[in-house]
Amino acid sequence: MQSPEASTAAISTRTSLHLALAAFADEVVGTLARLIAYVGALALFAILGLAALGQLPDLRDDELAPKPSWSVADRSQPAFALSRLDSSEKTASYTILRHPEGGRRDVMRWTGAADKVLAELEIYRQGGEFDVTRPATMDLAVQMGLTAATTLEQAGLIETKFGPVALFRPTGAAQSCLGYLKRSEEPALQISGFSCQGDTLPAQRAAIACTLNRLTLLTSGNEPKLAGLFAQAELKRRACDLQGSPDWLLGAANAQLRGAL
Repeated sequence: MQSPEASTAAISTRTSLHLALAAFADEVVGTLARLIAYVGALALFAILGLAALGQLPDLRDDELAPKPSWSVADRSQPAFALSRLDSSEKTASYTILRHPEGGRRDVMRWTGAADKVLAELEIYRQGGEFDVTRPATMDLAVQMGLTAATTLEQAGLIETKFGPVALFRPTGAAQSCLGYLKRSEEPALQISGFSCQGDTLPAQRAAIACTLNRLTLLTSGNEPKLAGLFAQAELKRRACDLQGSPDWLLGAANAQLRGAL
């Protein structure tokens, strides 16, 4: 018969063994759980990495794809014209540019000897491509044959049938081409351009005013707000002062200019 001390020792041994086995099992389970979590995390990272790699060609294609840009619309019909002062007046070109996002530019350009640009008038109907954060003077500087970084300073205002129009010239230039800019919110429209003719600033100012007063709408393209703008402007049209403004746009055109207005 086993003594009480031996029985107690046996029970203690079995208890210790059970506790050791339980601790070992817990350790094994914990290790397996951590291992499974680790492998799962690796698998997740691998899946995300493969997905990212799979998207890289698309991202590169988006970066390399050419952005929508302006193109010449040869089949579009002119929407604007300048009313004539006499039958000898001529204009060099009328170009229509369209943007995939809806914008349209009608550009009238006059040239002199050796195709030197003497004046330009642009009517820009804005579409989704219009950048409200880009200063309008940057585009005007480019129109005038300058760089977008060229600083333009205000050169006063002129009164036209479209209301006051701001004038600009390169900063510090005593005598240069005179730019102009007029914006309309409704409809979304911008009229801009420049004139390089005229011996004095008053002559250039008068030439630009006369040009804008003579600008007429041929077709609104189903844009009632555009038709309304020009209808209201016609009520404010002023006659050109030919005597006080000896600019070629106001008098007889030079013989070297090409094309009918």
